[in-house]
Amino acid sequence: MGLFEFNDVGIDLGTSTVLVYVKGKGIVLREPSVVAVEKISGRLLAIGEEARRMLGRTPGSIMALRPLKDGVISNFDITERMLRHFLKKVVGRRIFFKPRVVVCVPSGVTEVEKRSVIDATEEAGARHTFLIEEPIAAAIGSGIDISEPRGNMVVDIGGGTTDVAVISLGGAVLSDSIKVAGDKFDEAIIRYMRKKHNLLIGERTAEDMKMGIGSAYPRREQTFLEIKGRNLISGLPQALTVSSNEMIEALEEPLQVILETVRGIFERMPPELTSDIAERGICITGGGGLLYGMEKFIAEHTKVPCYIAEDPVSCVAIGTGKALEDLDLYSRGAVYDYKRGDYFESYM
Repeated sequence: MGLFEFNDVGIDLGTSTVLVYVKGKGIVLREPSVVAVEKISGRLLAIGEEARRMLGRTPGSIMALRPLKDGVISNFDITERMLRHFLKKVVGRRIFFKPRVVVCVPSGVTEVEKRSVIDATEEAGARHTFLIEEPIAAAIGSGIDISEPRGNMVVDIGGGTTDVAVISLGGAVLSDSIKVAGDKFDEAIIRYMRKKHNLLIGERTAEDMKMGIGSAYPRREQTFLEIKGRNLISGLPQALTVSSNEMIEALEEPLQVILETVRGIFERMPPELTSDIAERGICITGGGGLLYGMEKFIAEHTKVPCYIAEDPVSCVAIGTGKALEDLDLYSRGAVYDYKRGDYFESYM
């Protein structure tokens, strides 16, 4: 792709997917956060989509893994190597000027986790790294004007975390982050199939079910999907047809946890902001927002209107990119410069 004139980069470092935004170019990369390595030598064999296809299918000498778990880095070395690969891919191998990078982090990350993201990004080749909280980036990416003195509520349901925030005057007034999101949906489906049908399925099958027939709210017409797994009684392969209504039952537990988090934010919210959100509605972003009926489920139980952002999967990356395009505009309360221990100011 070559060297861009302005090679500043925004990264949505997601548990399940990494999206990279290059200043002036938009989103230029979208890859699964999966890496395949040789166990003995530690040599990288595949990164991204190629590695994702290996999940659950590798021989003993190869390990396919996700270096991020629950929205934070669980394997520093592999994350750094994955980031280095993606940065080289989008900026070019001959980087005369190392890029400035803005990286998204969940709203509840600790100082140690923030430091880990900074170190991994700069080891991968960044000149200077800034942090932005995911719900703020999601709000910017969904087209919300966060600088207004009015309350906006965002529920960002990613792969590893769900971030709920109330944003006003450029920053988060209230926020909460829980480690219940898309990955926990998959785990809930696996548990349900095991308990209800004595069928053992893998992560890939559970994800296919979530995306194909997964539902948070009853559909007008049931949909069905045939899946294959191993019968736990006979030990033999078995095919089974599952309905979308069963998925409502399977996903009930993680959905209730997300709902309780949203309710918890409302309980702590000043009345002025509550009235703003009742009028403007709750914006749902992230890949988990694509689960059928998610907005209806939250709206029914909170009595507040909800809507899905135009491109929920890309909202965080787009918001990171917009913040990158105009760091001055988002300097207060949005983009954090960890090295200076303060929010970004136009000193560069």
